[in-house]
Amino acid sequence: MLKNYEDLSANAIDCLKEIGNIGSGSAANALSQMLGKTVAMRVPDVKVLDYQNVIDEMGGPDKVITGILVHLKGDIEGMIMFLLEDSFAQVVLSTFLGKENVRVVELDENDFSAIKEMGNIMAGSYLQAIGQLTGLTIDMSVPAMTVDMMGAIMSVPIIEFSEIGDKVLFINDGFVIDGVKIKSNIILIPDMKSLSILMKKLGVEDG
Repeated sequence: MLKNYEDLSANAIDCLKEIGNIGSGSAANALSQMLGKTVAMRVPDVKVLDYQNVIDEMGGPDKVITGILVHLKGDIEGMIMFLLEDSFAQVVLSTFLGKENVRVVELDENDFSAIKEMGNIMAGSYLQAIGQLTGLTIDMSVPAMTVDMMGAIMSVPIIEFSEIGDKVLFINDGFVIDGVKIKSNIILIPDMKSLSILMKKLGVEDG
């Protein structure tokens, strides 16, 4: 069984990129249906990074973003976290609530509910696509959402998954919604047993 993320081979990373690609495509379709807008996706860039590198990729520890966290249950256990910037919140709130030029630090209860629901739909679509690809049953918790500095948001997976090291799967993807580029980043952290199961289902026996 894999012991940490650094044990992943180049072939395994390629398989994870394909998972990211399929999951992001499914999430893009779900977004398009919910928003009633044309949603295109860019090819995800999947990296194995330590927590500090993730924070740096997102703009540093003081960068304020929206984090939507979902715990994974069933055949796969772990966590998936969506890291979303102002542009995503603006598209959602403009579509559903008619609000313009909203910053994530100014969200009210209705704003939170709308964005959390979109996160719920994206996570569900993402995990359903992975489940269909692998034949695994993946359940998810009710999403938890927060707006905070990147350093504070990353403290959650750092504490919860410290026993498997300081590496995570960082999926740098994004959407183009009616011509507007939307940055979207995903942290996928299956525990090591689950990661080994994923690899075997994808035909990568040694990781």
